[in-house]
Amino acid sequence: MNPVIIMWAHSRSASTAFERMMIERGDVAVLHEPFLALTEEGAVPLPSPDGGQATARSEKELLTGLKELARVRPAFVKEVLDYEYPYLFDHPDELAGIVHTFIVRDPKPTISSHYAIKPAVTCAEIGYERLYRLFELVWSATGREPLVIRTERLVREPAKVAEVFCAYAGLPFLPRALTWDSGDRPEWRRTRRWHLDASSSAGFEDRRNTYPDTVDNHPALKAFYDHHLPFYQRLIQHDF
Repeated sequence: MNPVIIMWAHSRSASTAFERMMIERGDVAVLHEPFLALTEEGAVPLPSPDGGQATARSEKELLTGLKELARVRPAFVKEVLDYEYPYLFDHPDELAGIVHTFIVRDPKPTISSHYAIKPAVTCAEIGYERLYRLFELVWSATGREPLVIRTERLVREPAKVAEVFCAYAGLPFLPRALTWDSGDRPEWRRTRRWHLDASSSAGFEDRRNTYPDTVDNHPALKAFYDHHLPFYQRLIQHDF
């Protein structure tokens, strides 16, 4: 059986750039935020083992489809925790047998970036608390400590981070996948406005965008930061 690999992320963590690297490999079936799409749309397409396309209408069908797909090739899922996905917490046994990885970024720029795209963002949607709760859940369900990647290290040492990720996930390390042609992707069409930086990239870049509203000058964003900082700090204690 090939691995099913999930990268769990909070929004604005550069997880889409990581996904772009996985697309560039060419040897892995890549799914873009299927749990998010399923929650918002009620159904999500996914590739089937015969090369066609199937539709999942529940989290159970999605997880089953991923495991069926892995019979013919590795599967990689990039997922964000804009929602809690209670099915996973109610059925932790279904997370066993999956390779779970996490990516986190310093919450200060993350919160500013998230707010710039979605001014109505709630504290829960910032995602670090959900991410940490899921981290604990999958560690308990699998008996294996999940891999935690820090975005700052990824952009600073992309080859090293990708090599560690591949060793953890059971994939060959392919240095050629560290760069790619810039441009939009069909996988990102539904949520395109969230992925403009990834679309304009040709590799991992240390982008330092500036925003008018920040943790330092906006009371609501400061409250978000104060709430989520402890969960971020717990996660990075497990950074490789």
